[in-house]
Amino acid sequence: MTYTKIGDYLIPDLEMDGEDDTPLGKYGMLRETFLQKHHHGTYTSMLLTGRLEPHLREIDQQAQEQVERIVGNLKRLNGVDERMKANDQMAWVQAVNSFVAQAEEIVLPEIVYR
Repeated sequence: MTYTKIGDYLIPDLEMDGEDDTPLGKYGMLRETFLQKHHHGTYTSMLLTGRLEPHLREIDQQAQEQVERIVGNLKRLNGVDERMKANDQMAWVQAVNSFVAQAEEIVLPEIVYR
């Protein structure tokens, strides 16, 4: 084991195994806040046993995939494509933002806030 001397103290150079350095996404952070506020015991237990981070990453990935799937379907059904994006960017952005909001209305209660 290696140590770093800070002042008069030797601090061990500890590193978590398997820890992902990528930042947590929007839906994972929403899930974390939800657990902290509404299921504090579960949050604390998961945090102390090392299950919180993998859980948050799984929720983030599931929610992101579901939102992307729903948005893709809505774009296809409503004719929002690259041609529309080239011809009228503002209308395209408004449509896609609307589709994301619709998708999140479905995904948040089903995946993040359950």
